[in-house]
Amino acid sequence: MENYFVVNLETGKLELHFEKETYQELSDDQKKEIKSNFLWGRNSGCWISRAKEPNLYWARRVAVSLGLEDAGREGERLSFAGQMERKAERAERRADRYEDRADAAERKGEALQAPINKMHGDIAFFTQPNINTSAGRAFTNRRNRMFASFEKGFDEFRRSAYWSDRAKTARATAAQKELKDKAFVSRRIKERESDIRKLKKNIEEQERTISRIESGETVTNWKGEAVQIEAARENLEYWLDRLEVKLDELGFYQDCLAELGGVSFSRENIKPGYMVRVQRFGIGEVISTGPKNCVVKTGQFPLTHAYAEILEIVKATEAAQETHPYKVGETITCTRWNEESRKSEKIEYKIIKTTDKTITLQAGEEKPITRKPRRLEWGERDWCVSVTDYNDGIWRKPAAPVQKEETPATMTPEQFAAQID
Repeated sequence: MENYFVVNLETGKLELHFEKETYQELSDDQKKEIKSNFLWGRNSGCWISRAKEPNLYWARRVAVSLGLEDAGREGERLSFAGQMERKAERAERRADRYEDRADAAERKGEALQAPINKMHGDIAFFTQPNINTSAGRAFTNRRNRMFASFEKGFDEFRRSAYWSDRAKTARATAAQKELKDKAFVSRRIKERESDIRKLKKNIEEQERTISRIESGETVTNWKGEAVQIEAARENLEYWLDRLEVKLDELGFYQDCLAELGGVSFSRENIKPGYMVRVQRFGIGEVISTGPKNCVVKTGQFPLTHAYAEILEIVKATEAAQETHPYKVGETITCTRWNEESRKSEKIEYKIIKTTDKTITLQAGEEKPITRKPRRLEWGERDWCVSVTDYNDGIWRKPAAPVQKEETPATMTPEQFAAQID
């Protein structure tokens, strides 16, 4: 094939291969579309997509619209660890190039400003008026050229600062400091686990679709068109390929977390009331804990943090167990949706039973419902329970006031001695 497109598994990008004459015959709109989705690779001699797998939809669409043949895939996919290593190596080489450009621009700026810098202290040079003679005009022209060169030197220094910033960014990419951050690695692991769960659902759906088609059933897609078994098998292969990639990435981040010592804290050793030091936020109080995250109040508002973000326990004093203020016999009138009449209606709920963590409500002779009150994590931290989905269905009650011992403004000697004892 002379005119074709192929997916390079090593780079994860789509490549367009066609003769120069074919490209010249394309319309201006087609050339513009190619340049917006592809970059010319001088070493490979082909157009390489800007995006990589799995975001090749538009690149593939452009390739098909050009009439190029699909050559499938070529090469061998690198492991995610290999991709990260290659990324670091390329960033290192890029940083070296940028630093060379920054040094070259700085040297050029110094050279352009050297003539003026040498004249520092020569007041006559800068104050000499323009004299309308051949020698005077020559001196003025020479001085103007030196000033123009001095201005160009500032442009070179700005260019040097630009390349220095680019080099600094590339060095940071090459260092991969984020892989030494437990919180960052922990978040990447959660993302990959979520992606894997979604991919498994897609794979199971495609397997059911194939099974239904093989049994003679007609399966339609969202457009109402019949799904062909070849297309279903292609989709299944695609999702299996994506699952393999995500499993590789998950293994890489799990290895990184293991090298960092794993996550030291969890729901087992972090309790509400503890004072902990959170990464980037400082010391705060643990408000609540969950299976994967905890809520810590380090400032005015509580924030949700992963356990990997906790650096240390400052004070391990567990908060006293609080009981909700809802009592048996209390009622609330709120709005709810009536499915039979298809209208909203007002109804009264009554508390018929309470436990330490839940309350049971009943409206008339209907089936009782159970709700779990919770403390709000802002303001006065009132209690609330969601009875219905309407605004007036949120039943809020203030927390019981904390009883404090009153200290007399003035104490007698006897009271002072008793306090010391």
